[in-house]
Amino acid sequence: MSRVGNKPITIPKDVEIKIEKNTISVKGPKGELSQQFDPDITIEMNDGELQVSRPTEQKRHKAMHGLYRALVNNMVEGVSNGFTRKLELIGVGYRVEVINNDILDLTLGFSHHVYFKVPPEIKVQAVTEKGKNPTITLQSHDKQLIGQVASKIKSLRKAEPYKGKGIRYVGEYIRRKAGKTAAK
Repeated sequence: MSRVGNKPITIPKDVEIKIEKNTISVKGPKGELSQQFDPDITIEMNDGELQVSRPTEQKRHKAMHGLYRALVNNMVEGVSNGFTRKLELIGVGYRVEVINNDILDLTLGFSHHVYFKVPPEIKVQAVTEKGKNPTITLQSHDKQLIGQVASKIKSLRKAEPYKGKGIRYVGEYIRRKAGKTAAK
């Protein structure tokens, strides 16, 4: 029995949902998203709630049941509230700047600047305060896209375990290693 799949999805008042064959479209104040789902899975709307159900107890149907419920819930959450990811740059001389609201100019200790094009669905902000690490804030209605972009930015300079330098999520814990000790 899928605990995730059996939970009903409550629909906020400002969100419209359209279900056609095996495609669901969700429209809200933050944007519009659509997702195809397996024809075996049924999504029904009644009394301001969405219910996802499966036809049998097969392993495949059980897996898709929870998956599609989570995807639809993320769509509803995204178009009504949106999602935010924050990244921080830790290292001497590491800087970030936003060019034309869609290109990140990153200085990450390489001999050159790294330019990263952000998709138009994502709003990006870069904040540099004196005495604090520079931060990048990503906002979007698409959870999958924002996670993918944040992960890609993070992979440009992964946080290393000895000094902790690199790009990481705000609040992320990096397990530190002890370096070499001098011989006595």
